[in-house]
Amino acid sequence: MLLLVEKLGSLTLSILQEMGRMVNFIIYAFYLIIRSPAKPVHILKQIRFIGAKSFFVIFLTASFTGMVLGLQGYYTLAKFGSEGMLGSAVALSLIRELGPVLSALMVTGRAGSAISAEIGIMRITEQIDALETMALEPCKYLVSPKLLAAIISLPLLCAIFDVVGIYGGYLVGVKLLGVNPGAYFHEMEKSVEWKDVYSGIVKSVSFGVIIAWICCYKGYFAGHGAEGVSRATTAAVVMSSVMVLIWDYFLTSVLL
Repeated sequence: MLLLVEKLGSLTLSILQEMGRMVNFIIYAFYLIIRSPAKPVHILKQIRFIGAKSFFVIFLTASFTGMVLGLQGYYTLAKFGSEGMLGSAVALSLIRELGPVLSALMVTGRAGSAISAEIGIMRITEQIDALETMALEPCKYLVSPKLLAAIISLPLLCAIFDVVGIYGGYLVGVKLLGVNPGAYFHEMEKSVEWKDVYSGIVKSVSFGVIIAWICCYKGYFAGHGAEGVSRATTAAVVMSSVMVLIWDYFLTSVLL
């Protein structure tokens, strides 16, 4: 019994220590952004990698998400004779929830894993140690540009996701199933408010912080060897995805 309590206490202390180190990591990254920001060319490079190169996967995911919403929404609303509300249902589902969450999950899988692997390889090949030896701040060059780029890129990708998804629902609902196009957009205009758009923006910005924070942290403190990098990359993707879903719940409960 005493051994069990000892192991439980040791596990709790290690979790608290890890959480404290992660919090210090993100606070220091924001401090560097304010005190000594990276060069714009480095930030633009990361925006291109995180944002522009994720456009295709976001476009594809948004198209079929909107189509599925249009298809499922039509047959659900048709039971109540409310097919004209399809535009409202598709738009609110995308803008409030699916747009920010799915775009964040896609970016995590495409860019987050690459960020973690890149920094992890730099750690095991002692490139980060070399920067510290030359009195250069590794976080300024490796973490801060990625964090700032994620904060800028995620809301833009979310906006693209919303627009493409709405037109995907239009394609299925109006062109395929015969919903009135005027009713589709009119009900959408009546039901979507600034509060809905604002909540989507807030969620996507916070998701950008979560993705860059966790993926950079896991790569920065990766273990030795190829196995250490692979474990860090896997942990980064899994933890980022789970944290996005958990944080989405808390934000939704506050913003509703």
